[in-house]
Amino acid sequence: MAGLGRQGEKLKNKYRNRKTTIDGITFDSKKEAARYAELKMLERAGEIQGLKLQPRYEISKTVKWNGKTLRARFYVADFEYWQNGVRTVEDVKGMRTKEYTLKRHRFLELYGDQVRFIET
Repeated sequence: MAGLGRQGEKLKNKYRNRKTTIDGITFDSKKEAARYAELKMLERAGEIQGLKLQPRYEISKTVKWNGKTLRARFYVADFEYWQNGVRTVEDVKGMRTKEYTLKRHRFLELYGDQVRFIET
């Protein structure tokens, strides 16, 4: 979220994304919002079914270590839907961070044979 800097100037988003709202839903970027609009049209046309936003997939279970509990970790995609009987998971990325690359790798290791994964 952009705040105000020292001189009152508005701080820029780290990746220069512009939050965009469609159907009362705020997306992190114009690109993600545009893809949502496309997917909604495809859903209305019957091309896809069951559109979900921000689906979560567990990629690491809760672990006990040194007397502490380390929480489970999740990969959160942008969209999930069904097309021709195949579950499709989409992530809209402008910038691929190291964290994203690691989580994507773990997601594909666990779920890759169950879904069609698309990066846009």
